[in-house]
Amino acid sequence: MSVARRERAALVATMRGTGPDAPTLCEGWSTRDLAAHLVVRERRIDAAPGILIPALAGYTAKVQEQVTAGNDWAELIDKVASGPPAYSPFAVLDPLVNVAEMFIHHEDVRRAGTNWEPRVLDDETVKALTRQVAQFARMTLSKSPARVSLATPDGKVLATAGKGAPVTVTGEPGELLLFAAGREPAQVTLRGDDDAVAALRAARRGL
Repeated sequence: MSVARRERAALVATMRGTGPDAPTLCEGWSTRDLAAHLVVRERRIDAAPGILIPALAGYTAKVQEQVTAGNDWAELIDKVASGPPAYSPFAVLDPLVNVAEMFIHHEDVRRAGTNWEPRVLDDETVKALTRQVAQFARMTLSKSPARVSLATPDGKVLATAGKGAPVTVTGEPGELLLFAAGREPAQVTLRGDDDAVAALRAARRGL
């Protein structure tokens, strides 16, 4: 089983446990909303572009509301669990594009609760997440008010992006990915000029 599929299964198991009305780190979204988002992303090719393109976001939001209203919780979760259908581009790209998606959204559910701890990840998962850091950084940190270096605790720089005074963000690959995605509970440390660190913390990150 691929890392993406394992993370999907873990996300589904966590969401089944929390139920449809639990909070997530996605602002304004419950677990029901998050499940509907994943269904739209993988099953509604007409609406998925609006997830990334602001001009199309209104249509995507309308479709997501329809998906939420038209499926009960069990149906939504079953659709997430079954993965992308054969007609979806994600059916082929799943091992490549869903590692970060499933990991981040799993943590969105886990870390919105109380008494959470970072998971201990196996080597294959860590390697897969490591490969995602640079790609995410290019998308989310290119307009950063600081020159951000994302580095592991052993000093390996996985990505550099943005302009300005240098700031080094240090953490495990999964935590760096969460930081790049704008998730504030990411377990990272920031080192650099105080003003640059403050500006980076205040800047919007994520997609």
